[in-house]
Amino acid sequence: MKLKLERPLIFFDLETTGTNIIHDRIVELSYIKVFPDGTTEQKTRRLNPEMHIPEGATAIHHITDEMVKDEPTFRQVSKALNEIFADSDIAGYNSNKFDVPLLIEEFGRAGINFDITGRNFIDVQNIFHKMEQRTLIAAYKFYCGKNLEDAHSALADTQATYEVLLGQLDRYDDLAGDVASLAEFSKLGRNVDLSGRIVLDNDDEPTFNFGKHKGKKVKEVFRKEPSFYSWMMQGDFAKNTKDIITVLYAESRKS
Repeated sequence: MKLKLERPLIFFDLETTGTNIIHDRIVELSYIKVFPDGTTEQKTRRLNPEMHIPEGATAIHHITDEMVKDEPTFRQVSKALNEIFADSDIAGYNSNKFDVPLLIEEFGRAGINFDITGRNFIDVQNIFHKMEQRTLIAAYKFYCGKNLEDAHSALADTQATYEVLLGQLDRYDDLAGDVASLAEFSKLGRNVDLSGRIVLDNDDEPTFNFGKHKGKKVKEVFRKEPSFYSWMMQGDFAKNTKDIITVLYAESRKS
């Protein structure tokens, strides 16, 4: 089965200074943009994160401070990158939980609102875990019959993710090929935000999924305890989460 695209679909992967969505930075970004006619374009860009790359991160992706010291910062490429992503749905491996939220943070620091309204997000890892429960290396071997060379380089992982999704479509007859269906299937749970801090309850109402208010409706908490909204806005929550609770907070003040 082939991908059924109504607009471009971008597969992308990030190599970063660490795993903290709020505080860490991108050191390498690779993307493969797949167009509805089947043509593709790809690019890899290394970036100066304007901070030290910890040795633990370098041990994984092999990118050092010296290798990126003369590269542009994210802010310097942000406008061009936003234009590349602007007309596209987005796909990746563990991207809904990590890569997309971190990308939103980087755009926010550059003064750009990376609008995700109306986009579809396909997380190939979630499809894989629902079907087979494996890692990207195992997924590549399982679906593509090949060993993943140069794992943990952004381009190799991006290319592998693209090929794995095509392999999943070939293997599972009941897996729809259109982007909206794949995005829906690859979701974990009923997340409202990408980090899963807010989820939909059985009444389809946004509900807290963490902390002392876990299981409580967001709007009800904000009506009774507006300071909780202020606490979240000042805390280490992803920009995507803060954008969503801001809308919910405004709605709670009207009702």
